[in-house]
Amino acid sequence: MYLRFAKRLLLETDKRLVWKLAWNMGVRGLRSVQAHKKRLRNGQFFPPYLYISIINSCNLRCQGCWVDVSAKQQKIDVTAMNRMIDRAKEMGNSFFGLLGGEPFMHKELFEILEAHPDAYFQVFSNGHFITDEVAKRLRKCGNVTVLISVEGSEIISDQRRGKANVYSDTMRGIENCLNNKVMTGVCTSLCQTNFDDLLREEWVDRLIEMGVMYTWFHIYRPVGPDAAPELALTPAQQRKARQFVVDMRCKKPIIVIDAYYDADGNALCPAATGFTHHISPWGDIEPCPIIQFAKESIHDERPLDQVFNESEYLKDFRKTAAQHTRGCIALERPDLIEALADRHGAKDSTARKTALAELRAANRHPSQYMPDVEPIPEKSWAYRIAKKIAFHDYGVYGEHFSADNWEDPGKIEQPSANNSTREDLIQLKS
Repeated sequence: MYLRFAKRLLLETDKRLVWKLAWNMGVRGLRSVQAHKKRLRNGQFFPPYLYISIINSCNLRCQGCWVDVSAKQQKIDVTAMNRMIDRAKEMGNSFFGLLGGEPFMHKELFEILEAHPDAYFQVFSNGHFITDEVAKRLRKCGNVTVLISVEGSEIISDQRRGKANVYSDTMRGIENCLNNKVMTGVCTSLCQTNFDDLLREEWVDRLIEMGVMYTWFHIYRPVGPDAAPELALTPAQQRKARQFVVDMRCKKPIIVIDAYYDADGNALCPAATGFTHHISPWGDIEPCPIIQFAKESIHDERPLDQVFNESEYLKDFRKTAAQHTRGCIALERPDLIEALADRHGAKDSTARKTALAELRAANRHPSQYMPDVEPIPEKSWAYRIAKKIAFHDYGVYGEHFSADNWEDPGKIEQPSANNSTREDLIQLKS
């Protein structure tokens, strides 16, 4: 399987792009994680990977979107982006995730990409703005991979994303990338309406046949002004998704990403471990994209590393999250997020200014942490080694976590289509 993937990578992707990937994201990305570990040992902090929402605008209106896509356009300008990225590179970082809204609506996107040939960027996109000309320019840059979201069949995609012909426009963007040998991934936010259609071996085979090099099945998170909690997965479905990912990694010549488990299958939260934090289009520094409260900004006069290192709010978030769950605190304990924001006077960093009301109205949902069932460890030796070295809890849970602080979200009645959560957990345990 590994040899088949290596053959695919060398034959189906521009070799210069493969080299950029291997060096800037692989070798230098590993160094950034080691630097992160060293800083933690010395009582200092700077995340080795930044999620940056460079613009709020988007042409779609997806269910469960937490971004202010209908608000007046706000974007991080080139000067601020370059200053932030340059400082992060000085701290050893080399890998950045660019989100939106829709990043390709940022008219200076390529100016940013081209200004940092020594960094590697993963651009999260719906694919609609990736024409053949855009894909050619991506190939010329060489330091970028595009992760394009597919949310289901033609009918489901239109339903999930609030517009007609979404699927065909997305597939056209993927095709343009692949025709130009750009390193291309496809991601899916697994929910009730696409779970059975896309969490399938046949879908993975189709991606491989198309030329897609990696895929990411992440879990729908009911947050934002239109949370649509009826789309949330049950614990049994989340466990099935985890098993599917582990199995496909040993079977298919394609990289399968996940961000919520270590090599032994133990749940974790990348924001709680300090692996990543999020920058909003207004420059606010948030714990993660779905927790929209902030105290600090990239526009602070202090150097970015000093802002991160001295943030009592972010430090308290990591400690609070690690004390109460190895899963997603935003799903399991929205009350703790409210208390955290109140404790530090963190502002609502949205344009709509309803984040606090949304938090108070939110139901509690199960996340990836299921302490009463056996974890599903990695079976692939390659993924095990990679995670042991670069993606684990960095000792955070050993330092803070207490199972006595964890409250089973399944005990809370869920007024949604998934009110069988508690029974679902009992079935898993048995």
